Amino acid sequence: MIGILGGGQLGRMLALAAHRLGIGVRTLETVADAPASSVSELYVGSFDDVDALDRFAKGLSAVTYEFENVPVGAAQHLAEHVPVYPPPSALEVAQDRWAEKRLFRSLGIDTPAFAIIDDDASFEKALREVGLPAVLKTRRGGYDGKGQYVVKTLLEARQAYQELGRAGLILEEFVHFDRELSLVAVRSQEGESRFYPLVENHHREGILRQTIAPAPGVTPAVEAVADIWAKRLLDHWNYVGVFAVELFAIGDKLLANEIAPRVHNSGHWTMEGAEVCQFENHLRAVAGLPLGSTAVRAPTTMINLIGQIPDRASILSLPGAHLHLYGKEPRPGRKVGHINIRVVPDADHAEVVQQALRRAQSDPT
Repeated sequence: MIGILGGGQLGRMLALAAHRLGIGVRTLETVADAPASSVSELYVGSFDDVDALDRFAKGLSAVTYEFENVPVGAAQHLAEHVPVYPPPSALEVAQDRWAEKRLFRSLGIDTPAFAIIDDDASFEKALREVGLPAVLKTRRGGYDGKGQYVVKTLLEARQAYQELGRAGLILEEFVHFDRELSLVAVRSQEGESRFYPLVENHHREGILRQTIAPAPGVTPAVEAVADIWAKRLLDHWNYVGVFAVELFAIGDKLLANEIAPRVHNSGHWTMEGAEVCQFENHLRAVAGLPLGSTAVRAPTTMINLIGQIPDRASILSLPGAHLHLYGKEPRPGRKVGHINIRVVPDADHAEVVQQALRRAQSDPT
């Protein structure tokens, strides 16, 4: 049996993939009605409660996690008793944007300019070094656009600095990118790495709305750079499991933005679009099984459902469309599911995607 720290939608989809492989799953969550509760054995408890962690770990063959804000101490404690994949060292770096950027640079991975901020003096120094416009972020925490501000003027920068607490911050160069890309990869316990193709991501209000897989117009040279960067990171940690790196593309130049040591929203397209999806490959790696093929079955567009659930019939009537719901109550800004639309013969894929977008934004049920 494999344990998963976190029982959100990613934990739910991991559990479903585990069932296909005949692997039992136990999840640890702070609430009883988490999305994974209906498809896994659920323990309710705090990630900071050592006794709860010990009860959770009893009888497990390995532990993984579905989100990167799991307390590092919890992962380290569990690692004393059961293998934890990905390694807690990757989790620790992913939780600190400054540590993340420094690691990129140390491995020869290009990034936007950045500077750490811990007081007024370092704030002024960062403004001089990075310049404006820029993105001011908390070093820790924050997701889906939270904990960060795009600042274009000195006044905006000073206001954001005050609002974010004046310490524990990082200022990053604002990149005028052509598009946002990401790469999902997986590494086995034996050190074999496989890579899904680069995908193109579209965000609004800091939330991923749409992923196009594979990303159109990517050259083999650009794909190779992304694979090399990902492999350097995976090998650095002796990583096991699925991993994602988010990238900015300026022409054929790439800049690394951030990593996610887990299955990733921009990899949801693999559920219908790849030979073996990211969730199954993650479970294969964690369980010590052979990795599956990351080859593309057919180009696929993923659309996140944000804040409301569309009429199911209207989505499922579209050619190539597959609906995935997470069992979450709709509320503004909340991811409640996604649609994968795979290219199929005799259908205008672009038109199908536009119909899905329109239907996903109306007539919720």
